[in-house]
Amino acid sequence: MAGKDYSFELKNNLAELDKLCGCLETFGQEFELSKKFILEINLALDELFSNIICYGFTDNSEHIIRMTMTLENDELLISIEDDGIRFNPIDFEIPDMPHSIEECKIGGLGIHIVRKLVDDISYQRCDDKNVLTLKKNVKTSS
Repeated sequence: MAGKDYSFELKNNLAELDKLCGCLETFGQEFELSKKFILEINLALDELFSNIICYGFTDNSEHIIRMTMTLENDELLISIEDDGIRFNPIDFEIPDMPHSIEECKIGGLGIHIVRKLVDDISYQRCDDKNVLTLKKNVKTSS
């Protein structure tokens, strides 16, 4: 499978979740990815994008979140770049899993789910931007 970049930009607005979903569907159809695979990626990106919107900015200005997806050698690489406050989700402590829903604490479960949905996640701070990179093998999710 030859590598090809597919990039798109989203504004820091939760209404952009529909655009995110549409872009993922287009990408999945173009590369004939399974519905399960696209659903898992959509869930992970939905969570990360929502976190960026809700917690990443200290002002009410419009910001751009850039996503780039590359499929090469049966591995999907996704880069998420934003100019929000520094936040490394890898450093975020994995919460203790409660025995019941009533015992759940707010926060942290979304990032835990993202970690379970992808094979690898890495973080860098470059040029005052958060750059989160996700990797997921296409073959293991079909």
